[in-house]
Amino acid sequence: MRTLRLGDRGSDVMEIQALLKKIGYDPGPIDGIFGRRTMQAVMQFQRDNGLAADGIIGPLTHRALAPLLLGYVRYTIRPGDTLYQIARRHYTTVTAIATANPGINPYNLQIGQQIVVPYGIDVVDTNINYTYEIMERDLRGLEARYPFLEIGIAGQSVLGKNLYFVKIGNGPNQVFYNGAHHALEWITAPLLMKFIENFSKAYANNTMLEGYEPRTIWNQSTIYIMPMVNPDGIDLVLNGLQRDNPFYDQLIEWNNQSTDFSRTWQANIRGVDLNHNYDALWERYKEIAEREGYGRPGPTRYPGPFPESEPESKAVADFTRSHNFRLVLAYHSQGEVIFWNFENLAPPEARGIGELFARLSGYRLEELYGLASYAGYKDWFIQQYRRPGYTIEVGRGTNPLPISQFDEIYRDNIQILLAAALV
Repeated sequence: MRTLRLGDRGSDVMEIQALLKKIGYDPGPIDGIFGRRTMQAVMQFQRDNGLAADGIIGPLTHRALAPLLLGYVRYTIRPGDTLYQIARRHYTTVTAIATANPGINPYNLQIGQQIVVPYGIDVVDTNINYTYEIMERDLRGLEARYPFLEIGIAGQSVLGKNLYFVKIGNGPNQVFYNGAHHALEWITAPLLMKFIENFSKAYANNTMLEGYEPRTIWNQSTIYIMPMVNPDGIDLVLNGLQRDNPFYDQLIEWNNQSTDFSRTWQANIRGVDLNHNYDALWERYKEIAEREGYGRPGPTRYPGPFPESEPESKAVADFTRSHNFRLVLAYHSQGEVIFWNFENLAPPEARGIGELFARLSGYRLEELYGLASYAGYKDWFIQQYRRPGYTIEVGRGTNPLPISQFDEIYRDNIQILLAAALV
């Protein structure tokens, strides 16, 4: 991570601010601006941790913050240690330590034994701009806390970022949720990540989640989640265009000669709209898109040279082909609407399931028409498998939605995410 000091701005600043607030300091607004209140909070953290209180987040301060960002520390058992004492020192619980260390015997701790100790704070922050780097670290933190989760890689983006998936459960009913096909719609990635964390916590503690029993879902279903389909595009939107990007000059041209991608860019890093890159009446869409001025790479709606031309959409399609999904959810923003059909190919039960989702969320259930109604992932899934598939547009306003909408979006969708595994 880069050295951070007074006057710096960025997603990494926002991440540090959120962490400082979470652990009891006052950095001021979580706005990504390293102001004087943030500097004072950093200085207090440095004093409390035996560091030089210069208000600059350099290598030593980064090292002290790193395990807190991950949400856990690797601890080596010392003479006289008990799990209760270790838990108290790290503001956590014996149950959390036992969950992270399957098979540990609390009555026979071995001196020199290394264990994972989760801190008593959540891993996934929902008040920050959610970049690929943050998601990747959160996945490491969740995997350490909840070793029953299975985390894999379905493919890679154009720039080589991993397309991670998380597997929850071992039941025969397989479902698949994905988010962030579109770069401006990055808020759907923390939505799915927070669901993973909250489900895992409830499963580990054997507690109810929104009236559902996670252990029942675990035994009946297997949920696969790919939180971030378009990591290159999201980092372009949130972190800006970097000079070492291999598409630097083309991106400026594709973005109408602008270097500001934060309000315009939905596509992947090659200017292809991933949710119009699936083989669901793709040729028809291509003709319409060309007439409407979307026949070349750009911020949105360009379908690419052929279906699944992009490694991201091909990875999602291949992942789908390699499983037996009963139902899929593709998360987008915005509009508070659920789309459920494609060319009247959805199975008879699809509308009823969609009506259930609408009741649970308060969203409208609609069919999609016009330019947006072809070559999407949900369209392709329905066409190929004649099974229920849904595009869920969360929130209201103009993309990118502000992170301040997160709590409402999560409340609206948590019961959909649970019910979809059981319908």
